[in-house]
Amino acid sequence: MEASLHLPCMVDYFALLDEPRRPWIDPDKLKAKLVATAAEVHPDRVHTCPDDEKLNATGRSAQLNAAYQCLGEPKARVLHLLELELGAKPKEIERTPQAMMDLFFQIGPVLRDVDGFLAERAKVASPLLRVQRLEQGLGWMDELNALLRTIKVQRERMFEELQAMNVRWETAQETPPPERREALPLDRLEQIYRVLSYLSRWSDQIQARLLELSL
Repeated sequence: MEASLHLPCMVDYFALLDEPRRPWIDPDKLKAKLVATAAEVHPDRVHTCPDDEKLNATGRSAQLNAAYQCLGEPKARVLHLLELELGAKPKEIERTPQAMMDLFFQIGPVLRDVDGFLAERAKVASPLLRVQRLEQGLGWMDELNALLRTIKVQRERMFEELQAMNVRWETAQETPPPERREALPLDRLEQIYRVLSYLSRWSDQIQARLLELSL
């Protein structure tokens, strides 16, 4: 297992699941690792043990599930990896990443227009006008779904880059800090984290509008 940075009050989820630190983990392999590791603390294996051992097993099971949830979600995994490698959380930056500006200028106006449409639709009482609004709503749903597809393409590009980064972590596996930090593309990893954060935020905003339009 690679050298660990000892961070106060931070659990290394990679170590907890006996996974080497890396930006990308195959979801199926991660799930298999969880199943194998969690079997050690399964209730069937500790039901005859003393209460303190059962309590410890319950706590470890909760930690394993938390580790799986974190490492199984790419944005959360990248953030956790950055925290471990840097020894601190990345600074909060509200500025939209430059690579996302074109998409920002596509999404922002559509969300504003949809919000305006929803506000006007809520005022309509006439059955005839409501039918017309329904047709307009379907048009907005098509546009929002097209934006979701664009977000999916961008996200998949980030995932491909994360997979390609794995080799850098493999070669730096035994390198101690601070040499390790110099050997790893942490600046680029942080940029990817910010891109994924914005993509996730926009996706949630679009999904919320789609739900409202469907009501």
